[in-house]
Amino acid sequence: VSAMKEELNRNYSELTEFILLGFRTSPDVQIFLFLFFLLVYMVIVVGNISMIIVIKIDSRLHTPMYFFLRNLSYLDLCYSTVIAPKTLATFSSKDKKISYNGCATQFFFFALCVGTEGFLLAVMAYDRFSAICSPFLYTVRMSQQACTRLVIGSYICGGINSMVQTGFTFSLHFCGENRLDHFFCDVPALIKISCTDTSVNEIVLFILSALIIVTTTTVIVVSYAYILSTVLKIPSAHGRGKTFSTCSSHITVVSLFYGTVFFMYAQPGAISSPEKSKIIAVFYTLIIPMLNPLIYSLRNREVKYAVKRILLRKLSFH
Repeated sequence: VSAMKEELNRNYSELTEFILLGFRTSPDVQIFLFLFFLLVYMVIVVGNISMIIVIKIDSRLHTPMYFFLRNLSYLDLCYSTVIAPKTLATFSSKDKKISYNGCATQFFFFALCVGTEGFLLAVMAYDRFSAICSPFLYTVRMSQQACTRLVIGSYICGGINSMVQTGFTFSLHFCGENRLDHFFCDVPALIKISCTDTSVNEIVLFILSALIIVTTTTVIVVSYAYILSTVLKIPSAHGRGKTFSTCSSHITVVSLFYGTVFFMYAQPGAISSPEKSKIIAVFYTLIIPMLNPLIYSLRNREVKYAVKRILLRKLSFH
């Protein structure tokens, strides 16, 4: 028994790194995936930075709605940057290792950004509710201080989720097994290679994910129920369309984000399917952050006009 305990302790202490197996495909497919990830990440960086700059420069976009949108772009840029560079590095070299501390850090910031984004999307729904259903109280409800507090509150909630999940996940023992069947450090992959009982971790993951999803989607659904009720009372079809058009981009983003997060974390079967997890993970770590600025720029008249004004201003200087 003493010898067994010594062996276990030795294995626990020796694990200082993980190997990211990523996408186990042929070299040709690996090159294609590298180019795909690189292209998507470049679009993410350009799209979200452009959105942040446009909102910052154009004074007409200095409203609560665009203040939240600027923070959404910042979060998309951050959590894709936590994942994409390391993934590109593993595609382009034979060294697929990530240190234990690096893995914990990557997961912490990823969980922080994703959790915060969920709460921020709920805040954005509340903002649209206040603007459409209570226009006379809007400036009071959504003052600069109130908006700042809501964003800080989103980060605090995301931080609590991240700290709890990181603490529970990296308290697991791995007994020398360090091959992660994923392209980044995520809970399902880490749970799968642990040699200790992970039932508590799976329950914590499910409860936290369900709690965040239920809380934030309740705010979103209730907000849009009131919005729909208010919009239907507008007599003209043009007025109804114009009012509801300010919500269409947000509804699209919410559907994409919560749909993928639900299938990844809030269903018990997700952990047992690594290939499915990888595909879904690509969608919410890269595709959604790429689509968000495109959705808001292509479907938002004010953003398009702001971009045109900035371009015309630059051309007039030349």
